[in-house]
Amino acid sequence: MNANSILKSYQHFGVHLGLERIHQLLEKLDNPHKQVPIIHVAGTNGKGSVCAYLSSVLTAAGYRVGRYTSPHLIDWTERICINQKPISTTALQQCLEKVVCAAEGNTETPTQFEIITAAAWLYFAEQKADIAVIETGLGGRLDATNVCETPIVSVITSISLDHWQILGPTVADIAGEKAGIIKSKCPVVVGELPESARIVVEKRIQELDCPAVWVKPAVDLGQGFAEYQLNQNSAKVRYELPLLGKIQLMNSAIAIATLEILQHRGWQISQTAIQNGIAKTQWPGRLQQTTWKNQKILIDGAHNPAAAIALREYVDNFDRTHEQSGGFCTEIASASESSFSKPAPTNQNFPVNWVIGILATKDCDDILQALLKKGDRLYLVPVPDQNSTPPAELAALAQNICPELTLCQTFPDLTTALDAAVTNENLTVLCGSLYLVGHFLKQQTFQP
Repeated sequence: MNANSILKSYQHFGVHLGLERIHQLLEKLDNPHKQVPIIHVAGTNGKGSVCAYLSSVLTAAGYRVGRYTSPHLIDWTERICINQKPISTTALQQCLEKVVCAAEGNTETPTQFEIITAAAWLYFAEQKADIAVIETGLGGRLDATNVCETPIVSVITSISLDHWQILGPTVADIAGEKAGIIKSKCPVVVGELPESARIVVEKRIQELDCPAVWVKPAVDLGQGFAEYQLNQNSAKVRYELPLLGKIQLMNSAIAIATLEILQHRGWQISQTAIQNGIAKTQWPGRLQQTTWKNQKILIDGAHNPAAAIALREYVDNFDRTHEQSGGFCTEIASASESSFSKPAPTNQNFPVNWVIGILATKDCDDILQALLKKGDRLYLVPVPDQNSTPPAELAALAQNICPELTLCQTFPDLTTALDAAVTNENLTVLCGSLYLVGHFLKQQTFQP
């Protein structure tokens, strides 16, 4: 079987948190997770961007860097990278075959996520990675990535309501699960958290006697540049910020704070490597400018309320000063990358075309509440091959939340929805699910 077939054969086991199966599996593989130092990253939002910054900078510093993230947008190989390069299809298949062989005879069958996670550890060990940046899949405490007792740094980017059906009904409950990646006396880097989450994380840090850094956002210098200084004893780092949105001031600062801990532990990471690494960072599917049939659109996963709020803030502050001379498409076609990355406040409510699909497990009400405003147009679609909220159900919810929408229409698929949405000059935004964004990126490849 090829890699996709192997992984699909484990899909029906679903989400089943716990560490016993992954420990048993890794032990049979000679414990590859003990052969590579790691940075472990958890959080509701921002963890993927932080992993991307960290791996890019460490690569620029000359290290052989593994990166494990989830979910993928187009192909499973995206999840496992060495120096930004995804694992080859052949190498992934070979690693998976070894993992499946090791799983034979286990008292309990591993889940799909445990199989791919074990394959990542095996690949990094075989490739003799100097360091690996590991993103949690779900939560932290019982996540399959949480098998290393002495991470170089544990990172918590943010905490808000998501996956509450599994992690617990409150932000404090979710914080307790994510704080499970914190290990005794190991350094911790934490982004800005709600008060209830901060109390939980701070208590865990104190109980385990961990040195901790509580990060504040970098300073926005304008024109796509930012500056960060951890404290008075640290050097100021001025850098170009390639990823879009205000949240990247926090995500990049978290990455730099983490890198400074590595510097203090003897890792050779120059300020030039930090600047160059951040400037070269790519993280598709998050506030990404792209096109659909030669029309410019914006795509973003925005699959939980906090991410939806951040997306709406970005859209509201986007500079549409060229609207009268050709609309959004004309404006961003002529704009530089740096000017696109730093929206100028307009304090005007311009209508938006929203192309949205949301999974049934997500908080549809709060996501739509965050996104929709008077005059917007809404194009609702199913998320292909997923447990998707029916578009008709989303339509009823949206019309109740925002009865002053100019349009609220359902479509059988993403292609017809996008074709309808890009026919006027409003800003078109595709969002609501990373799986939907991934499907779009696949479709984009086959545009006529």
